[in-house]
Amino acid sequence: MLIFILCSTMKLLLLLVLLWTLSCSSLQAPSRDKCSCELKNSEKVFPHDRLKAVDKNASDCNSRVTPQKAEELEVLLLGLDRRLVQLQEDVSVLEKEDDGDLYGVLSLNVIHNEMTEIRLLLDKLNTTTEEQHKQTAATTHRLTQLKAEMEDLEQLDSMEVVKQRRTNHRLRTSLNRCLDKQNATVAPTQPLYGTCSQGPLKNVTGPWIQTAGEYPGSYPYGSWGRDPKPEPGKERWYWMVPMTSNNRHANYVRLYHSLYKLIGGETNIANVLISSSNPTTNTIQGPNVVLYGGSLYYNCYNQRQVCRFHLTTKTVTNVNLPQGTRYNSKGNFCHLDECYPYTDLDLATDESGVWVVYTTTQDFGNLVLSKVEEGEPPKLNQTWHTSVFKQGVTNTFVACGVLYATRYVSKDVEEIFYSFDTTTGKERFDVGIFVNKMSTNIQALNYSPVDQMLYAYCDSNMVSYKVLFG
Repeated sequence: MLIFILCSTMKLLLLLVLLWTLSCSSLQAPSRDKCSCELKNSEKVFPHDRLKAVDKNASDCNSRVTPQKAEELEVLLLGLDRRLVQLQEDVSVLEKEDDGDLYGVLSLNVIHNEMTEIRLLLDKLNTTTEEQHKQTAATTHRLTQLKAEMEDLEQLDSMEVVKQRRTNHRLRTSLNRCLDKQNATVAPTQPLYGTCSQGPLKNVTGPWIQTAGEYPGSYPYGSWGRDPKPEPGKERWYWMVPMTSNNRHANYVRLYHSLYKLIGGETNIANVLISSSNPTTNTIQGPNVVLYGGSLYYNCYNQRQVCRFHLTTKTVTNVNLPQGTRYNSKGNFCHLDECYPYTDLDLATDESGVWVVYTTTQDFGNLVLSKVEEGEPPKLNQTWHTSVFKQGVTNTFVACGVLYATRYVSKDVEEIFYSFDTTTGKERFDVGIFVNKMSTNIQALNYSPVDQMLYAYCDSNMVSYKVLFG
């Protein structure tokens, strides 16, 4: 009996010890709701502050280097060139005067004033050139530092974020191209050409550029400008088509890789030959030509047609104009003193594409405007008839779907006096914008939506003007 009691007591004690052990273990065990661990990152922390500093420095460079600074130097050079020409004329007048007293003193005073202005212009030119040299050196040094800094930061991009962003950018660009092509198939039957986001034409300033054409003093007719829809890699190119053979024909296009090469008279340029001789079937007739989408649009030689010559493929396609269209110098631009031969067809470009201005016997010599649509072959689309007489007009151009016409005021001034809005059909004869001329005649005038400039060919000089919208 005693043994039985002892055994029961021992079992009870063991049971109590076991329960106490379990109780202690449960109290010491961590809760399942809480977990802690230590993470050690072997990669370097990306220096975001350095990236922000690079971005700020890049923005500073963009704000300091602007096209206006280059244009300022360009305008000073052109101003100096005109002053020197004027000084030469004044000296020639002095040499021809033989009274030796009154008129000689007056001419000397004029020359003295001219030389004073030239000296001031030279001082400003030297100051501007020196500042631009310093800025160029500082910017070059800054860009070199930024490039090295970005290369260093790219090495720390262990997750290849930059690489992935580049890939995403390429994919997004490809997707947008596909969407653009898809959306381009749906077009309105009556497009609104007269819509202009900048507002209406308010003024024309300049000239901004003035430089000699291909044949100074020999062949005054020609045209020049920029392609509003350039081929890839040719966004900054300029073109020129000078007339030869009695100011009637041309058979080639000159292409310049930049404005500075054109102004500097660069000889190493790309010449595209349309035909080997002049005139032939595809010869350019008349100065009013334009370049659009890598193709030259012009009046075909001896034809009632618009020719489109593709500069890369060297192929020519034609667009027939309506019966009764005047050509071969029967419907020219004119003023009281003279007419400009073989200006029957005036090709123009704007934000929407290519236009052709002409006149017909049915319209009794008034201006007619037609839209030239791209395609294979190109074709005429909508046509508008105006009430302004073509031989009372010296030139036309189109901007934002609005046709503008100019007339001769004096040898120093031309007036944009007329407009026709293709959206509303509204005509105005009181536009009243005056343009300062560098020579008596403007043989060709065209608007470029790339830079909102007017490109004029004036007595074998190439001149440009800035168009201001309201």
